[in-house]
Amino acid sequence: MNDVSIEQIRPELTWRLRQEVLYPQQQLHEMKMDEDAEGYHFGAFKDGWLVAIVSLFKRGDDYQFRKFAVSPAVQSMGVGTLLLQYITQFAVNEGGTRLWCNARLTAIPFYLKNGFTQTGDFFSKNGFDYEILEKSIYA
Repeated sequence: MNDVSIEQIRPELTWRLRQEVLYPQQQLHEMKMDEDAEGYHFGAFKDGWLVAIVSLFKRGDDYQFRKFAVSPAVQSMGVGTLLLQYITQFAVNEGGTRLWCNARLTAIPFYLKNGFTQTGDFFSKNGFDYEILEKSIYA
């Protein structure tokens, strides 16, 4: 996808897609997380529009990504995969050895296709069911 660029962005630029894709029933002002100031935030742009976002948090040698959202207009076009590859390389470059997330059950096939493994650790939060998925990463 030559027409997609990925950039580090300010946390508040993630909020609209977080709300539209992940939490449409909530208000925009509810998308701010207290830990946003501690993370790295990335956006994928297509034709000048922000179409995918993710937030990445360092925990020792582990990197957890959260609030990964891809606009429905570009889903299944490879944008999410590009963004996931980008943050994986970013974590590797920063010395990370493990990348993980709390995956909604509906997203598990996407993560499996991208090299993540299931841990069997399931939980529910705010009406959604999740499993922790992880991937070992190396320089």
